[in-house]
Amino acid sequence: QVQLVESGGGLVQPGGSLRLSCAASENIFKLGVVAWFRQAPGKQRELVASITSDNKIKYADSVKGRFTISGDNTKNTVYLQLSSVEFEDTAVYSCTSGFVFWGQGTQVNVSL
Repeated sequence: QVQLVESGGGLVQPGGSLRLSCAASENIFKLGVVAWFRQAPGKQRELVASITSDNKIKYADSVKGRFTISGDNTKNTVYLQLSSVEFEDTAVYSCTSGFVFWGQGTQVNVSL
């Protein structure tokens, strides 16, 4: 069982940046893909970005050009760089390995 721990959330102003980390207890790409989801209050969970073990990357249209997903196999960690954040980016961000193993999530609040 892969255990995932997210970190890096917090309060950020509009236009600012934040880097989220998803650290795994073992090979984070064990099931071939890692993804970041987010869920805002009263909204459905949204797939934000995904990355495969061979570095194929996809983004939701809402974050394309602003967020960057990357992985470090040596650290069993996947990152999500948030840039040019908007109020609508406020949510709990969670990572998943293979859509089977999930972390607890980290809160991102975009506020003045």
